[in-house]
Amino acid sequence: MADVTLRTYIFLDSLQPQLAAFIGTTARGFLPVAGDASMFIETAPGLIINRIMDVALKATQATPAIMVVERAFGLLEIHHRDKGQVQLGGQAVLDYLGVEESERIQPRLVSDQIIRAVEPYHAQVINKMRYGDMLLAGESLLVLETEPAGYISFAANEALKAARVKLIDATLFGAYGRLYLSGPEAQIDAARDAAVKRLGTVKGVAGGKGEGR
Repeated sequence: MADVTLRTYIFLDSLQPQLAAFIGTTARGFLPVAGDASMFIETAPGLIINRIMDVALKATQATPAIMVVERAFGLLEIHHRDKGQVQLGGQAVLDYLGVEESERIQPRLVSDQIIRAVEPYHAQVINKMRYGDMLLAGESLLVLETEPAGYISFAANEALKAARVKLIDATLFGAYGRLYLSGPEAQIDAARDAAVKRLGTVKGVAGGKGEGR
């Protein structure tokens, strides 16, 4: 399907406990648990996400947690304890669309910020709009932003594998993905390094600044 852009196609081999819990807090589907394998697929246009969700579920025993259709893009997530089931679902989607994994948009790191020793009122403002853990005054705060948005799930999972940090919030769909992590300074530095390094291993086609908007 030449008119469909594969914006995100990313496999998470083992959902970290905090990310699984965050998805459980924010998603409306069948909720994953820590250790499940997961696949995030994002498309443009968005409405095709209904068709490819159908394809993935009919091909496997995987279950969906997320299906979002917004103005320009669509996002789905499927998961299962068996990694093979999740990978099979992803491959079924690729086959249906007539594309290869290598044709996905390569993630671009739009913003990468560490705020050290967060001020109390700053922490309170962020806590009013977060769905994850609490940001405490004095902690360091990592904010990452990616395009396409779906890759922020991968960045979050890899950061949580690498460091003892807290998942404060994440935006997994839309024009940009955003991730907020907090913790001790050294742990935040380790989380940032892991997320950025692992994002750099995801190969695809260059989408260009502001692709798809």
